[in-house]
Amino acid sequence: MRTLVVLPTYNEILNVELMLRTLRKVVPQCDVLVVDDGSPDGTANLAEEIAEDVGQITVLRRTKKSGLGGAYRAGFAWGLEHGYDHFVEIDCDFSHDPNALPSLLSAAERHDVVIGSRYIPGGHIPQWSLSRRMLSRGGNQYASLMLGLGVADSTAGYRVYSKRGLELIDFETVSADGYGFQIEMTYRAKRAGATIIEVPISFTERELGESKMSRAIVVEALWLVTKWALERPFGRGAH
Repeated sequence: MRTLVVLPTYNEILNVELMLRTLRKVVPQCDVLVVDDGSPDGTANLAEEIAEDVGQITVLRRTKKSGLGGAYRAGFAWGLEHGYDHFVEIDCDFSHDPNALPSLLSAAERHDVVIGSRYIPGGHIPQWSLSRRMLSRGGNQYASLMLGLGVADSTAGYRVYSKRGLELIDFETVSADGYGFQIEMTYRAKRAGATIIEVPISFTERELGESKMSRAIVVEALWLVTKWALERPFGRGAH
């Protein structure tokens, strides 16, 4: 299967070279698309230098910071245009371990959506405090209950989608960003009848650079979950 790793970046000059070189070693069969949102720190320029050195890397430059959801929509559209069968979501900051990618890709041979999950047996978040872990897990449980997802980690950003899965989701009309983007993609996949599986991963806090996540994005996600739940035709239990 032709697989494209979609790697959104914004001011990731401290991480992008190591991430790209690691991906080329761990999954040499995969191509990589760096979707850069106009990073002022030169991330895109460095990514292009690495691409010339190791190959199978393309840099898609966008003119401004438009959010994680927009970056993935652009990356998926580019990949579909270029004939790819599977699409990987992964963060550039090494919170998602590239070495876990082969296990996700193996599961993708049989499922439309593969989620690298922190909240199933075998999943870990070793650096988070108990309060942060409870907040995140509580939000995921709320989303699963309200939307009937049957997924432990719907906010997870380490994923693999099949071409069929993206087409079922109609990803180009997904409007949410951040955590909300991941939940909306999961919700649409569930409603459309896509096959979904969770694979355990260990999630590690970034060491270099600054986090792009904000309180506003978390609040937006919880508001959207409530909105979508109220819009379901037969209430909370409907599918």
